[in-house]
Amino acid sequence: MSTYKYTARDQEGGSVSGKISSDNESMVVAELRKRNLIIISIEEEKTSSGHASAPKIKKGKKVKSEDLVVFTRQFATMIDAGIPILQALEALGEQASSLTFKQTISTIRQDIQLGNNLSAAFAKHSQIFDQLYVNMLNVGETGGVLSSILDRVALYLEKTEKLKQKVQAAMIYPSVVVSMALLITTVLIIKVVPTFATIYDSLGSKLPAITQMLIDLSKFMQNQFYILIGGIVIIVFGFNRYRRTTQGRLQIDALALRLPIFGDMVCKVAISRFSRTFATLSQSGVEILETLDIVGKTCGNREIELLVDDIKISVRQGESITVPLSKSKVFPPMVTHMIAIGEKSGQMEKMLSKVAEFYDEQVDTAVEGLTKLIEPLIIAFLGIVVGFIVVALFMPILSLTQALHT
Repeated sequence: MSTYKYTARDQEGGSVSGKISSDNESMVVAELRKRNLIIISIEEEKTSSGHASAPKIKKGKKVKSEDLVVFTRQFATMIDAGIPILQALEALGEQASSLTFKQTISTIRQDIQLGNNLSAAFAKHSQIFDQLYVNMLNVGETGGVLSSILDRVALYLEKTEKLKQKVQAAMIYPSVVVSMALLITTVLIIKVVPTFATIYDSLGSKLPAITQMLIDLSKFMQNQFYILIGGIVIIVFGFNRYRRTTQGRLQIDALALRLPIFGDMVCKVAISRFSRTFATLSQSGVEILETLDIVGKTCGNREIELLVDDIKISVRQGESITVPLSKSKVFPPMVTHMIAIGEKSGQMEKMLSKVAEFYDEQVDTAVEGLTKLIEPLIIAFLGIVVGFIVVALFMPILSLTQALHT
């Protein structure tokens, strides 16, 4: 029989440590779980021990959202299986594909070894683990329900990532088609138009206005392309600078919600994200004002963030959450009514989850509809542009042919 040293946390979040004599580590895990303790570490007592120094985190590389989703799901599974936190983090760190993530997990593990809380150790890496993630860990740690909270966080991240991938997939197709359309148009103007221009110069006749305009555009793109490229760079740079300002972000986010084709999908994604984040935090027992603060920061849209600020003011004044929502142009009446019913019946988390699931399906439908709508629009645009170039190039030939027959 061996002696095992353990470190754990009780249901109030207090640190508990001690020793248990047992035949194996699995029996120690079973005993500690019977005591409703969250296991941090279990070590077989040895004559000597050492501490490794914490590795430095190399900045600059971001951790992919897919890696974070996989880490959280595996972490939740291992904690649910009774594996001590330190051992779980050690295993997850070893299999992390990103060097930055591997070093981050190693640092978190060593912080916990030094006696820091789990949520405090994660909070030091806010570039990877956001406020929602840290708050959920804190709730799970202090409430003694870390396993179920981690499972909830993993589910939230999985659904959020799935929604993100749907939107990205919806944007890939039109982006590729538009890029190809622009490439074909550029090749026609730079390579084909000059050939016709040479022929028309040799004829010495006056060209129709649209033909001359096309030839002038071709010469400009050939000889002064740097002005065009510089103009594009200035526009992109100026747009990004303006978007970083408070007023600029608000106007751009508001415009995104009201775009003719994409606005509907952007709005549905925003409502889904708002509802899911709100529901996840509320189900986990996070205080309402703190929940609203996190929801506002993670919703991804400045206009909705300001709406959440109005909701916080309403809650502080003892009013209903649905009062500001009903005045908003973003949230449809159906969503407002569902939240109002949930608020009155004490089942708001359930209603918010239903809203999130409904709008996930709506995003699927919007993606399919967007793909079907954009394809003919782009084909029509390309047809008009190419048709204009063809007509402009052949108009002088048609005029010359008519002149010869008269």
